Amino acid sequence: MVKVGIERIDEYLDIFKNKRVGLITNQTGVDINFKSTIDILNEKTNLVALYSPEHGVRGNIQAGIKLENYIDPATSCPVYSLYGKNRKPTTKMIQNIDVLCFDIQDVGARYYTFIYTLAYTMMSAAENNLTYVVFDRPNLVGAKTVEGNILDINYRSFVGYYPLPERYGLTVGELAKLYNEEYKINCKLVVIEMKNYERSMDFEDTKRLFVSPSPNISTALSGYTYLATCFFEGTNMSEGRGTTSPFKIIGAPWLKTHELIKDLEKAKLKGVAFRELYFTPMFSKHKGILCKGIELYVTNKKIFEPVITGFTLLYLIKEKNKEFEFLSPYHAGKHPMIDLLTGGNFVRKNSKTLKEIIKKIKEDSISFTLLKERYHLYG
Repeated sequence: MVKVGIERIDEYLDIFKNKRVGLITNQTGVDINFKSTIDILNEKTNLVALYSPEHGVRGNIQAGIKLENYIDPATSCPVYSLYGKNRKPTTKMIQNIDVLCFDIQDVGARYYTFIYTLAYTMMSAAENNLTYVVFDRPNLVGAKTVEGNILDINYRSFVGYYPLPERYGLTVGELAKLYNEEYKINCKLVVIEMKNYERSMDFEDTKRLFVSPSPNISTALSGYTYLATCFFEGTNMSEGRGTTSPFKIIGAPWLKTHELIKDLEKAKLKGVAFRELYFTPMFSKHKGILCKGIELYVTNKKIFEPVITGFTLLYLIKEKNKEFEFLSPYHAGKHPMIDLLTGGNFVRKNSKTLKEIIKKIKEDSISFTLLKERYHLYG
């Protein structure tokens, strides 16, 4: 079985000796027996502060809800929110620590906010001369395949800050190395590597039990469909929030599902099948309204191309459904969410054909693969 970073802490206790420790984590920060990293560090080190990403340190907050600082009842440590007024820790928030740690299960998608919590906290560690420790974990969709167009940094945000493709094929520890060197964060980085992990493994291959990293990534396979359907967060279609199958289904009351299924069959997308369905979201978009939709079935995850599938869905749906719309910018932001998710305005402006987008995805995937190989920790 794959051994994750936190399970090797006894080999690295010298890093924490006589140091005050802070931890960025959530409910996925556990060992094989589901003992939390919070409890492990509280027993083995001088844990003095916790830092909460989106969804909270216990994973009990829905997407987009801002958090306030509070006291963790189990440890009496202050919990500082990194998904509220501050995305990056202030000097005051970290002035009483010497080592800042990160232990969160990543899903391997550019638009997942935890990897920018990683970046911002690394920046803060560099500015305040702290040691930064990443307890490494598997990439949910594997750390081998790269797929996607590289983000135009004119559209950087908390769902895409660095020029990464949608699927970047690195573990979170490797991603931290890339951030630190490629983007010149230059913190004192220590990655506690996994044991028995191979690059071709996705989460299911590790034989570890799955802990949901956020309320709407409910299975290990969800990471694959999330890469395809997250784009629809920037549209007036439901991406399945408020149902039992978030990011596995998409739909709207007006969607022409029968035509869409026919068009998808013609597209001959790899490793995926589709079926028509009806659903009624309990919250989020189209709450309480019957939606016509489709469900994605990953039939072969080794050849499935989720990003190409996502762009294909976008183009087919907007072409045949006059009710389809892109949402306005959130909170008076500069760019609509669809631009932030796709990494540019080319879908919304219709400035690239689907064929041109797929060509760019293939080119960008090759160039990023060559870059990322410099930061590999695993064979």
